[in-house]
Formats: sequence, structure tokens, C-alpha cells
Amino acid sequence: MKKRILIIQTASLGDVILSTALAETLNARLAGAEIHYLVKKGYESLFNGHAFIHKVLIWDKSKNKYSGLFRLIREVRRNRYDAVINVQRFASSGLIAALSGAGMRSGFEKNPLSMFFTHKYKHEIGSVLPQPHEIDRNHALISTIVSGKALRPALYPSPEDLNIAAKYNVGPYITISPASLWFTKQFPEEKWIDFLNNISPDFSVILLGSGADKSMCERIAGMAGRKVVNLAGELSFLQSAALMKGAIMNYVNDSAPQHLASAVNAPVAAIFCSTVPAFGFGPLSEISHMIETQEALNCRPCGLHGYQKCPEGHFKCALNITTKQLTDLIP
Repeated sequence: MKKRILIIQTASLGDVILSTALAETLNARLAGAEIHYLVKKGYESLFNGHAFIHKVLIWDKSKNKYSGLFRLIREVRRNRYDAVINVQRFASSGLIAALSGAGMRSGFEKNPLSMFFTHKYKHEIGSVLPQPHEIDRNHALISTIVSGKALRPALYPSPEDLNIAAKYNVGPYITISPASLWFTKQFPEEKWIDFLNNISPDFSVILLGSGADKSMCERIAGMAGRKVVNLAGELSFLQSAALMKGAIMNYVNDSAPQHLASAVNAPVAAIFCSTVPAFGFGPLSEISHMIETQEALNCRPCGLHGYQKCPEGHFKCALNITTKQLTDLIP
């Protein structure tokens, strides 16, 4: 009998990408599964032309948030899911799962409505490091219906996405995604510029990011003593992923572009400033490098996520990373 399964992840871009490991594992190990996704508006394009995601439900949190929530609940109930896998830990997603009518409602204990789940699991990022990777923490949610370990996250750029990326593939190139939502997760602009000024002119350099990152990328490109292509705000998520796939190396912060690279198994060099890979959010590509300060800092990590400024006022976790640590990773 075909099982219809809904995966709910209405958090950030990186969280949605990491949750695709659940879809990969279910598709590979649960014969005949029909997998649907529920994401917040803006991230649905991740699944354009997807290899096996049958349907994407969208929650627009920016407009008519609560009427949209109850519309979604009605749609979820109409779809008669056999299982709802709720990766999100907030009450709104818990309400969708609780009222879904699904025979299996799996989620994390931290969700305020987890009392209505049929299966619930701990989601802990403890003080003892290293911690399991986030895809393994998420994998617990489907552990009763599939066996084996979690598969890697994956996205599927279309032939059109690959053709758009191919326009920029006129020789060996690297990509840099210099921005992050959090200051203490973001490698400083002057450090990116120094890196650009110390790599061979034989490599092309492409800057990636959202429209909000465009001005930052323009500053970096303008200060670099070499030609740099700024595509921030110009490409879709899948087009960016396609471009990453063809790069000889992709430089990212501990942020969503790291997971975008992992989802197409692109070579990645992830810079960790205030956070650490041991939290369980490191890159998953076959060729993965993690760049950190080589100085032991008592203040690092200063938190799981990031801050708008360095709590100690010195930002040594970023400033003490050397340019050579980055240049050494170019093949």
C-alpha cells in the first residue's frame, strides 16, 4: 500500500535543506512512498522539478499568517496523510501535525504540542561536544518506519538551471558566499578581500548571495584587486546550487550556502567564526573542509547561533583565521 507522507519544516533556508535528508531516506527505503513538503513562502522553489517530491504546500507567514495556518490545516486533513513528520519545533507546526488526522504524527519533544504526537523524540544540542549532525538528530523522527542511517540532503537543479550555470563556466572558478544573517558567523569583508588578492588570476571568482547581500558583494568586488563576478540576487537557489556544483571550491560561512553546496555534493570550505562544527551543522559534501581559528579561545563558541556583535569586543574567532588557511584549499 502506498504511504503518503508530509514533511513539515517551516524554519530557515538551511533548516529546510538539511531536512531533505529525511525525504532522501524515505524515498530510498520506503517503497511506494508519496512524499509531500510544507515550507514557508519563499523556499518552495527549492523543490522545482524535484525528482520525487510530489507536492509542496506553502505557508505565507508574512500575510494573513493565521488564516493561512488554518487553511493549511484544512488542506493537510484533506490530503489524508499516513504520516506527518514535523521537523519544526514551534507550536504552529505542532498544531498542523496535531490536527492532521494522520495515523503517525512524529515530532520533537520540544514542540509545545508534542503531547498530541504519536511518536516524539529528544532534540538536544548539549554542552559535551561533538554532537551528532543535525541530519542524524532529525533522522530519529523516521526511525520507526525506515532502517539504517540517514542519507545526505539533496536538491535537484533542472537542466535549465545547469545551463544558466554553464554560462559562467568558462574555466576553473571558485564561488564565495560572503554573507550571513549573524555578524559573528560572518567572515569579515576585509578578510574576504585579502583572500581575493592572494589567489591566482587563473581562477575566476563568483560572488553568490541573496538580493540583500548585493551591496556587500559589490563592496568586496570593488575593493578586490582583480576581476570578480557579482551574482548576488541574480540567481535562484537551484541555479546557485548548480553553479556551486561546477566550482573547484565553494567558500561559505556557517550558514545556508554551506548546506546548499552539500545538497549537490559540491566541494566546500566552510568558515566557522563564533560557532563550531561540533554543534552538528557542518558540511556534508564528499570534499568538505572546515576552517577555524587555530588559537584556543576561552570564549569560543559563544553560542549556538550568532550575535550582532562580538560579546568580547575583539572578534578574534574570525580575525585570527589566516588567508593561507583559505588559499591552501584551492586544488
